[in-house]
Amino acid sequence: MKPIISIFRIVVGVLFIFSGLIKANDPLGLSYKMDEFFEVLHMHFMIPFSLTLSLVMNAFEIIAGFAVLIGYRMRFFSFLLLLLIIFFTFLTGFALFSGLIRECGCFGDCIKLTADQSFWKDIILLVMILVIFIYHKRIQPLFAPKVNAGIMIFAVLFPVVLQWYTLSHLPIVDCLPYKVGNNIPEKMKAPPGSTPDVYETVMIYEKDGKQQEYTTENYPWQDTTWVFVDRKDKLIKKGNAEPPIKDFILNDFNGNNMNSGILNEPLPMYLFLVLDVTKAGKGWEAKMQAYEKQAAEGKIVLMGVTSSSQAAVEQFKANRGIHFDFLQMDGTAIKTAGRSNPCLIILEKGTIKAKYHYNDIP
Repeated sequence: MKPIISIFRIVVGVLFIFSGLIKANDPLGLSYKMDEFFEVLHMHFMIPFSLTLSLVMNAFEIIAGFAVLIGYRMRFFSFLLLLLIIFFTFLTGFALFSGLIRECGCFGDCIKLTADQSFWKDIILLVMILVIFIYHKRIQPLFAPKVNAGIMIFAVLFPVVLQWYTLSHLPIVDCLPYKVGNNIPEKMKAPPGSTPDVYETVMIYEKDGKQQEYTTENYPWQDTTWVFVDRKDKLIKKGNAEPPIKDFILNDFNGNNMNSGILNEPLPMYLFLVLDVTKAGKGWEAKMQAYEKQAAEGKIVLMGVTSSSQAAVEQFKANRGIHFDFLQMDGTAIKTAGRSNPCLIILEKGTIKAKYHYNDIP
């Protein structure tokens, strides 16, 4: 039994450290995935705590992984790991069997797992951790107490420092489709020979306390006794691939699409992404004012990109002393393109040449 326990310890420890490191590289990414779960589970009151939970969970995965590897306080950590893997298995099972969430984000955006892959991965880990928990008394510390303590101090400090750095700057490793070097128009194309997912719009109406699903072709638009409840997109045919970028749609505040002009501009295109103007960080104002002067001299083109309303943008511009025009884009696309609020992206004919956290704008 001892060899089996040792193998399980190594597998569990390495996987948890690896998973924690990938997500600690981009804690905002996990917080966005948590937002998705909370919305689907109707736990909207938890959304403000998503980032805090992400930071704590990432750190704990790394700490627990080290603890299992070196046999540190196994009664305590094996119990916590068991609770955590039960929680993870519930989430991945929900994602798989509900069909409401495509990916669990178990390994962040660097390693994409389907819902069924994530679920069965957690089932295997659950079995391993259950064995470790049952036989935790047989696991002895790998090193002397002082060495173990030193390793655990490192295990605690490392994720704290790493996540502080990535939140203050940008992810060290960018696994997103908007990483530097990618050409946006090319990433908006599906792979050659692939077929996209096919969805059907389902309209939900209610009458006499009973809900009924309709398609866009047969919904009871003329019958006022039916009350509209909700609309959702139902997958009816799974494709074999989809483009990495599928939501890069820039419109002005009148609804006019500006993609062609932005992606084909011969001058360097500076896109200043501000997800939410009411929550934008500070300290970048003088730098962006300097870029405004370059834009006025015809050296660059400078545009803001936001998901906020026009009125909120105008107030934001007045408060921060900037005057360049803003375009609108879906908030999910902005969060994917830039992991800071604000974030500066520099394009040359659609190719991303640079990307900066607002703390690092040159």
